Amino acid sequence: MAQIADVGPPAIVANAKGRSPIVLVCDHASNYIPAVLDGLGLSEADRAAHIAWDIGAEPVARQLSRLLDAPLVLQRYSRLVYDCNRPPESPDAMREMSEVTAIPGNMGLSQSDRQARVDEIYRPFHAMVGDVLDDKQRAGLPPVLVTVHSFTPAFKGSVRTLELGILHDDDSRLADVMLDLVARTGDYSALRNEPYGPQDGVTHALQLHGVAKGLHNVMLEIRNDLITDDAGQTAWAERLAVLLNVAVSRIDNRPLDRALAVPS
Repeated sequence: MAQIADVGPPAIVANAKGRSPIVLVCDHASNYIPAVLDGLGLSEADRAAHIAWDIGAEPVARQLSRLLDAPLVLQRYSRLVYDCNRPPESPDAMREMSEVTAIPGNMGLSQSDRQARVDEIYRPFHAMVGDVLDDKQRAGLPPVLVTVHSFTPAFKGSVRTLELGILHDDDSRLADVMLDLVARTGDYSALRNEPYGPQDGVTHALQLHGVAKGLHNVMLEIRNDLITDDAGQTAWAERLAVLLNVAVSRIDNRPLDRALAVPS
């Protein structure tokens, strides 16, 4: 079978030498589908839609990386090729249906086809995330894992007014602090484990790299109509940088970055 990962490794690291304890991960950053998969049989409109990636998440994550001086691991392939926030045994790792859209190129995959995507995309992506976290540990800086996602303002006919979801699995320490800060100082709506939660299978990366290693961790979900342009992306990156800066300074009595505004 032809190589799947045709533009190189599935993960790239931006700001690899960032000094923050925070390690950012954007595992739905790209909608790129390898040439050998022939667009998975989807229209151009479908390949540009939310089913293929988290719209707006990458530019927000890149700005967060700069504001926080934090390393950022980015996925280079569409989640329809392999959703790196799902384990290999999950049917959602290589979906045959995404929301209401059939994915012809994922129908009836052989075991060898599935394994090729696991070997070329899933495993090296998570190996890279692990390496970046390990680098922090070796430097004597216990890392904080933050994954950045976006969600649609409507889902299967239901309108979502929520602006920010703050998600966690068994370890809620960082999420608890962030939710408290938003409740007291935020000018936007945020909820715990909404619009998705652990019951939806969306916390795999947190489990694998955060909970299993005892690291503080959180998953952020931003409503994507708020981050479709430069102004929205900048506003949310700045807002989240402040929130994360203050929260991380409180969970382990870490130094506060005074260059970022601090809620009263």
